[in-house]
Amino acid sequence: MGAIFGTDGVRGVANSELTPELAFELGLIVGWMLGRSCEGRRPAVAIGRDTRISGPMLEAALVAGLLSAGADVIRLGVLPTPGVAYYSRQSGMDAGVMISASHNPVEDNGIKFFGRDGFKMPDAWEAEVERRLQGNEHRSSRPTGAEVGTLRDNSQGAQDYVSYLKSTAAVGLSGCKIVLDCANGAASALAPQLFAELGAETVLLHHLPDGLNINQDCGSTHPEYLRKAVRDHKAHAGLSFDGDADRLIAVDERGEILDGDHILYILAAHLAKQGRLRHNTVVSTVMSNLGFHQALHNIGLDSFQSKVGDRHVMEAMRSGGYNLGGESSGHIILLDHSTTGDGLLSAVQLLQVMLQTGKPLSKLASPVIKYPQLVVNVRVNHKTKLEGNRRIHAVIRRVETEMAGRGRVLVRPSGTEPLVRVMAEGPDERELSGYVAGIVEVVKEELEYRVV
Repeated sequence: MGAIFGTDGVRGVANSELTPELAFELGLIVGWMLGRSCEGRRPAVAIGRDTRISGPMLEAALVAGLLSAGADVIRLGVLPTPGVAYYSRQSGMDAGVMISASHNPVEDNGIKFFGRDGFKMPDAWEAEVERRLQGNEHRSSRPTGAEVGTLRDNSQGAQDYVSYLKSTAAVGLSGCKIVLDCANGAASALAPQLFAELGAETVLLHHLPDGLNINQDCGSTHPEYLRKAVRDHKAHAGLSFDGDADRLIAVDERGEILDGDHILYILAAHLAKQGRLRHNTVVSTVMSNLGFHQALHNIGLDSFQSKVGDRHVMEAMRSGGYNLGGESSGHIILLDHSTTGDGLLSAVQLLQVMLQTGKPLSKLASPVIKYPQLVVNVRVNHKTKLEGNRRIHAVIRRVETEMAGRGRVLVRPSGTEPLVRVMAEGPDERELSGYVAGIVEVVKEELEYRVV
């Protein structure tokens, strides 16, 4: 068995790549490892999931493995990923588990693990789990009788999470009309409750999950319906989440999209004015637009660039002592409040800035003047062979030479899907299109284009 952990836990096609058998083994190993570290005490693990049809199947298998290892399990039901992290941290769990494939289509699913501190488990821990998958030590001695783990459900965990999110708001949202796109995912019940209890008038989109419609032409990867709804309802803002609600893409009052770069800038500028932005620095990734960096520079703020992935953003934040970071895709980490990206928290804080400053979102975001950026996702069979491929790197160098410092090129494998992302950024959109097409052609030839 090859490596199973990617940049965001274990992920694959449910019941094909990510099977119940694998979920059971993961539960058994994790329960066994936790039991050894608890020094005679029974480990406690909280589990949440999103709304996709394969969630209960994988949850049942994972729970069985944990119970078989002697761990006590608390099922939280459908809950956003940051809600699981929050509950694990506040309730003294030894670990938290989220079953979700985030923004991926319904056929995919994933399993990601959090520690008792609410942060994602470190790489070394994941490597240990993978190593033990090859052995039998965790299977050799299982508890029996009263030592078998116990299972209980806790629906109050979701309400505690909502209460915490409300506590981060300095002002209510009375008089504010917002449109919510819940992606038919984990935010479908909680987002309407949260913003209604904060006093906002809400218009709801894609909030009726049926197990199959999660992320289907909706949510943070499809903001086109949200744009129209904001204009039609003359709303102050639109807020769009992904399947597990750890991302936020917003829409201003004019129906214009505000991605993670815009949101990061607005939050950074506000925190800096209050003297609360640590080191006057924001952590972003190599995918953030040049216009974002220029806007920060214009108000005297710095940015630190990490590799793509909220795990890498978090690592940079913790090692550098920063409290704000995120990705253009909408993962926003407010480390003063949360230990992971949180779409609902980011939305609450974004609206706080709008209300406290008295400025519409369009005005707050206007300093970020985006360079044209073109991204093409190439589905390939061998994304791991990108590194070191001489022909691909040669065409990248040629394009960079032709751009002559007027822009940049980034070609990288996706951490969660069989994709290579080809991105070019610069002042001339037509020129970018030609550059990207040339690189994409070579990537398809070298890494074997995957026909779906």
